[in-house]
Amino acid sequence: MMISYFQPIREIENLRRNIDLVFDGLSVQTNQSTETADTWSPAIELIDAGDSLVLKVQLPGVTAQNIDVQVTRDTVSIVGDRQRLNENTKYLHSEFRYGQFQRVVNLPVAVQNDKVKAEFKDGILTLTLPKVEEVRNRVVKINLGEVTDNSVNRVDANV
Repeated sequence: MMISYFQPIREIENLRRNIDLVFDGLSVQTNQSTETADTWSPAIELIDAGDSLVLKVQLPGVTAQNIDVQVTRDTVSIVGDRQRLNENTKYLHSEFRYGQFQRVVNLPVAVQNDKVKAEFKDGILTLTLPKVEEVRNRVVKINLGEVTDNSVNRVDANV
């Protein structure tokens, strides 16, 4: 019978090396999938407003001229660029994100992309996306027939 001793330091070092390899692999894939290190993604909010969807995008410090919005029946693509006000400024500390941004939003239902309304105010881009007629919630009125004590209730649906 062979006796082996547990060496926790060696096991922890092996675990650390393996975790480092995993994160190194992830960072290589991430750097290859993005065009530049400055690419960022703005925050969004998607609201179901009955007959339409409302998409709000936070774009503080971005001008309307630097935004490109494309809408299909099932996606919204927002691409743009947020630039520094003055390139010669000596920043001591900045957590603001600058450079190109891109956000593609998959919509849960089809929309009429030719009837989209846009508003850009106070750094918030608001897109109103009307749903196609087939997916809108339709209200159906139900008429109840005469009810007698011994008869079964009859329901007629009028569309």
